[in-house]
Amino acid sequence: MLSAEHITVRYGRLTAVEDLSFRLREGEWLMLAGPNGAGKSSLIEAAARGVPCEGTFRWQGEDLRSLKPALLARRIGFLSQKNQVTYAYTVEEVVSLGRYAYRAGLFSGRDGDGGAAVERALEMTGLTALREASMLTLSGGETQRVFLAQVFAQEPRVLVLDEPANHLDLNYQKQIFSLIRRWLDQPGRAVLSVVHDLSLARRFGTHALLMDHGKGIARGPIDEVMTPELLRRVYGMDVHGWMRELLAPW
Repeated sequence: MLSAEHITVRYGRLTAVEDLSFRLREGEWLMLAGPNGAGKSSLIEAAARGVPCEGTFRWQGEDLRSLKPALLARRIGFLSQKNQVTYAYTVEEVVSLGRYAYRAGLFSGRDGDGGAAVERALEMTGLTALREASMLTLSGGETQRVFLAQVFAQEPRVLVLDEPANHLDLNYQKQIFSLIRRWLDQPGRAVLSVVHDLSLARRFGTHALLMDHGKGIARGPIDEVMTPELLRRVYGMDVHGWMRELLAPW
């Protein structure tokens, strides 16, 4: 569905991502994992056209750069780890913004299927009762759910997520990842996400791309990538041993 071919991202003399390639197939949840500075978020930003890059991202073989923004939005939904609203928009208004790609023009009304799509997104994320609430009154976890609902309302085929549960407490982490898992269970969908919590990656991911210093170290099924040997190589420590030590008190 989505592929990256020889992607390189540079910030001046710093190379954040170096000659990295991968393929995301239907039904996969590909977790981008690795230590800080590995280049994970830079790779996501390049896919979202947030930073320039060398190489090519393709949607079913077609260069993403050739797709108009509205058409791209119908294919791929992007969710960053930092979302803020500084005006008193309602939850429903923010979720409805996910339908911009389906409107005939800038000043046209809601598209024909937009109302139903927004309703589904609100219901799926448990936000129906908060639809009239001001965004300025929401908690961090509720705010992230609103922006996830906005992406759901967009009805893309692929979700590209940068730390979707960053800085959220355990309950909201579980909610967000479970919602994404439910979304992925529908046919014709796939997810690419950056994750720091390796426990979440193992619990929800089907595949993983392990990165270090901008390079892809290993890519494949989650159990074949997150091995003690590969994780030790990338993180410079016994990750499996540390995880067992953390869980021992429980």
